[in-house]
Amino acid sequence: MAEKDLFNMWLSENLGVSQATVSKWVTNFSQPNLEMLIKISKLLEVDVNDLIRPEEVVIEKKTEQ
Repeated sequence: MAEKDLFNMWLSENLGVSQATVSKWVTNFSQPNLEMLIKISKLLEVDVNDLIRPEEVVIEKKTEQ
């Protein structure tokens, strides 16, 4: 099983949602609600803004270096 699949399985188990739900988030067929975004940010130990606007995080990190 690929690392991505294992991560998605781990994420679904820890959030109490189905793997199909996580798959929809990853493929942009749907988005998690605010409550779920907060749970994801806590679980992954990242700021919720990093989940909402990942392109801005990449730009900020590039300019910091």
